[in-house]
Amino acid sequence: MHRRHFLKTSAIGAFAPFAASAFTVQQNPGRIPKETLDAIKSRIKPIIDEERQDRLEKARNLMHEQSIDALLFDAGISLKYFTDINWGRSERLFAMILPKNGAPQYVAPKFEESRTREQVGNAPLLTWEEDESPYTLVRRILLDNHILTGTIGIEETTRHFVTENISKEIGNIKLVSGTLITAECRCVKSPHEIELMQIADDITAEVFKASIPQLREGMTEREFSSIISKQFSEFGVGGGALVLFGEASAHPHGLEKQHVLQEGDIVLIDGGCSVEGYASDVTRTTVFGKPTDKMKKVFNIVLTAQSSALAAAKPGVPAEAIDAAARKVIVDAGYGPDYKYFTHRLGHGIGMEGHEWYYLVRGNKRPEKVGETHSNEPGIYIVGEFGIRLEDEMLITENGAKLLLPQAESLEKMFS
Repeated sequence: MHRRHFLKTSAIGAFAPFAASAFTVQQNPGRIPKETLDAIKSRIKPIIDEERQDRLEKARNLMHEQSIDALLFDAGISLKYFTDINWGRSERLFAMILPKNGAPQYVAPKFEESRTREQVGNAPLLTWEEDESPYTLVRRILLDNHILTGTIGIEETTRHFVTENISKEIGNIKLVSGTLITAECRCVKSPHEIELMQIADDITAEVFKASIPQLREGMTEREFSSIISKQFSEFGVGGGALVLFGEASAHPHGLEKQHVLQEGDIVLIDGGCSVEGYASDVTRTTVFGKPTDKMKKVFNIVLTAQSSALAAAKPGVPAEAIDAAARKVIVDAGYGPDYKYFTHRLGHGIGMEGHEWYYLVRGNKRPEKVGETHSNEPGIYIVGEFGIRLEDEMLITENGAKLLLPQAESLEKMFS
């Protein structure tokens, strides 16, 4: 399964401990015990309306700070984050306008009014017929809120034709990026959000451990990926994985050609699932058979790089410094310079999307904040031979950073 799409197959204490179960795989190869399934699934609690009201209030406070009079949302993940509304994008505009001093208001196609009401409840709603322009309704909402000549923040994934038509309809309006609002709200996770991500990680660990014993010589990457997807379905969540065998692992997102597993091949598994809309993204690298000394050496370098990044990650530290800490380990070990073998950034933000704000990459000087979550995923890729990557979710805490899963120990032991 392609890395960019594996999460799209989906449908208490914030730091509950991971239930280690290495014995599970040994005693029941390929099976996740019912008690493990039930214990993890029992922890899943959905986000409730009160939490979304808190998010809206935080957005309004940020709007006041940034002198933004209203936010406009196209359908998408940010809309769901604030409202729990699921709406597919099409050429017909469905939008939410959030005034800095008022409640959300909606614009929707008239023939979708009943379906819209199911999701927006009694919130103000304006509808437009097929031969009418929805942008006149956007104008009316802004006029009613006395911000027709104000500054409107546009959620960053809003399609160009939407902003273009708003500009045509309202000539004096100032349109700016709404990212400073939406990203700042979404990047700092609440304890409940962190727990949902923890559950997604715990499920991923169980799936990986149950899947590894099912590796067989002669199977394709796609066949093993299907086994992993089936294991995720046992938990009632959508999930999957990018699987790379042998030389394909030297290419971070793999190759188009399907590789067949052979004795001594590196096996790289990069996957995750979605729990109540919150993603996991975990990579473990193992070997089918006996690892070579070179494989073990490279693994230990990557593990040290991940640990160095973890130690460097603290509130107030620039994001680029965390990338630099991992990259220095790899370059100093002879796998440089720069991006030659560690070919990508150290990490990305993660939450309701597998990749979201903010990125651990050179040039990002933004200081880290308590509650932010990132992938910590150094790798070494030796084209023509093999690649090794280790990836875990990393949470910034008041005292530093922590991984949501036990760190890998060796090619043979994926979870300590």
